[in-house]
Amino acid sequence: MTTPVAEERSQAVLDIQGMTCASCVARVEKRLTRVDGVEATVNLATESARVSYPVALDPDELVQAVRAAGYDAIVRPRAVPAAEHPSARAARAPHDHRDVPGGTTLQTRLIVSAALALPVVALSMVPAWQFPGWQWLCLLLATPIVLWGGWPFHRATVAAGRHGAMTMDTLITLGTGAAYLWSLWAMLFGTAGRIGATHDTNLFGPVHDPSGLVYFEVTAAVTVFLLLGRVVEQRSKRRAGAAVQALLALSASDVELADGSRIPIEDLRVGDVFVTRPGEKIASDGRITTGRASVDQSMLTGESIPIEVGPGDDVTGGTLAVDGRLIIAATSVGADTRLAHMARLVEDAQAGKSRVQRLADRISAVFVPIVIALSLLTLVGWLLLGGGVAAGFTAAVAVLIIACPCALGLATPIAILVGTGRGAQLGILITGPEALESADRIDTVILDKTGTVTTGQMSVRGIDVLDPKTDAGTVARLVASLEQASEHPIARALAALSQSPASVADFTGHAGRGVTGAVDGHTVFAGRPAFAEAHAGELPAAVTTAVRRAEADGATAVVAGWDGRVRAVIAVADTVRPDSAAAVRRLRDLGLSIILLTGDSSGAAAAAARVAGIDDVISGVLPKGKVDEVRRAQAAGHRVAMVGDGINDAAALAAADLGIAMGGGTDAAVHASDIAVTGVGLEPVVTAIRLSRRTMAIIRGNLFWAFAYNVAALPLAAFGLLNPMIAGAAMAFSSVFVVLNSLRLRTAPGRTR
Repeated sequence: MTTPVAEERSQAVLDIQGMTCASCVARVEKRLTRVDGVEATVNLATESARVSYPVALDPDELVQAVRAAGYDAIVRPRAVPAAEHPSARAARAPHDHRDVPGGTTLQTRLIVSAALALPVVALSMVPAWQFPGWQWLCLLLATPIVLWGGWPFHRATVAAGRHGAMTMDTLITLGTGAAYLWSLWAMLFGTAGRIGATHDTNLFGPVHDPSGLVYFEVTAAVTVFLLLGRVVEQRSKRRAGAAVQALLALSASDVELADGSRIPIEDLRVGDVFVTRPGEKIASDGRITTGRASVDQSMLTGESIPIEVGPGDDVTGGTLAVDGRLIIAATSVGADTRLAHMARLVEDAQAGKSRVQRLADRISAVFVPIVIALSLLTLVGWLLLGGGVAAGFTAAVAVLIIACPCALGLATPIAILVGTGRGAQLGILITGPEALESADRIDTVILDKTGTVTTGQMSVRGIDVLDPKTDAGTVARLVASLEQASEHPIARALAALSQSPASVADFTGHAGRGVTGAVDGHTVFAGRPAFAEAHAGELPAAVTTAVRRAEADGATAVVAGWDGRVRAVIAVADTVRPDSAAAVRRLRDLGLSIILLTGDSSGAAAAAARVAGIDDVISGVLPKGKVDEVRRAQAAGHRVAMVGDGINDAAALAAADLGIAMGGGTDAAVHASDIAVTGVGLEPVVTAIRLSRRTMAIIRGNLFWAFAYNVAALPLAAFGLLNPMIAGAAMAFSSVFVVLNSLRLRTAPGRTR
């Protein structure tokens, strides 16, 4: 039996032109997925498609599939300089909303159409102003509004119609076109064109006399309202993507090499050595070879305090060297840098789809034909009931316009766009809409201990001096001097006991047991109790008691002495982060249950839990055991979030309903997670959950209002109680409302400290 070889796949992003509504999204997605082996997610807010396809497939076939749907597309280059990235270009030209490449901007169409529509609406709505021939002036002014101002909608309708599709633009063209053509017929062949004719326009009531009424104010006002909605949508998309733009703008445009030459950043290669001077951005990810400096990482981590770096330390491209000159060897360049990875994570999240958005797309795919049928039924119903052609026509047009939920296509993606962008500003990288939904539903948070609740770095908790002739200062100096020659984490904690250590001779390390050496004429030893016993004989009861006391408190006991005699027991432990207790309280305030999960001993786990204020503790757990604990909680009916940072947490992060990787965590943990936080401590976790909940609340509100205006007014429209102009205003305002409601997330609260 042979095992089938997994098909090699590639990824691409298509930038799509011409999509205007959820129906467009559904049509493009359907065409792309018809291509063999292609999986596609199309997003209206980012005007892009994220595509997975077999490597044997020519990407041009993807472009042809989009064109077959009636739209245009280009394949986004895999790695482009930040300055040439579409988001960066958008940042430089935030007000350029061209409806066709090189053509007139939507804003220009809006301004001109609004200026022409104002007298049309005024004359049509106020009978006292209807001078002889007023209707012919309205025809003259309304014609360019319909043909030129509404051209973006009509162009999209024609493009879709060529491929047998109907979109929200189809409703707009039918509604405004029908009102205009009816008015033109009434002017030329009815009584409406008679000089001196006047008529009242009733906003909420039936109208009569089919040949004596014109609807120029309807077609003009609806077109203006819709253009206004499109302009607001375009602007909001650019504003909502500001986080990605800010990330991309962080990267340097050129870099100075160690030999003094300066090259474009895209020419930098791994291994190249470059210079960063005080006040300059670090050009790329790298490792410091020479120099020391304070580095401001606030744009990436949200932490305002610069960190001190020196030889051997890794630095991130895009961060700022506050002071000091650094010589850095590049370790990652271009699309492989941490900055590029962050931008990619945010863009992936914004391009993804949630379950509610997929539902909205499915609804929109069948909604347009239903609306057109409903409009025709309204007209036929009025005619059969003897209501008259004019009244039936007015009601049918109102149904066409009011039923068009353009806001439906924006309700979810705009909120996700803004929410994930705000998260990036706060150092929270959300991998996709599914992560937002998962974060909104969780009720239990499982916290890894080391590096999550604690700092992950050992420090001295206390020195228990047992020799009456010795003081703590002497113990600290001799032990620190001895341990400075070791790289063990406990040794580094002990080496920090003295700022002026003495030199050490004859240093010997005994793996896993302890170290010895000569300091200031003394033969010093430090290590496990058994190791100390080998150098000083049987340990006194006081030493044994001190060791047990340290271990009961969750610390590692280091027995130290010199010249054949034990002098002190030093307790070394991983310390709880200063903000852990406050963050745990805030998680509880969100209604979440907290569990501490660790592979450490029960004593260490209990000590950390006590400081952090966590009651439920599971200790001594191997990586597989962590997965089992996650699944056990899920089997009990809980929605579980797992928070961790190590390789041993990766499986549990992937198994949880929501995986959150801590800042500074391993690549395995980050890739297995749904949300990655770049800051330190648990506070970003609290912020991530709060932001996710608020984003989902905004999405629910958007979906409600996307339908509320339209559905509530449908009966009014069908019964002839709603003027088409009011219908157009309500429909356009629903899109504007959804956009403005989503933009509230730009001011979502950050971390509370």
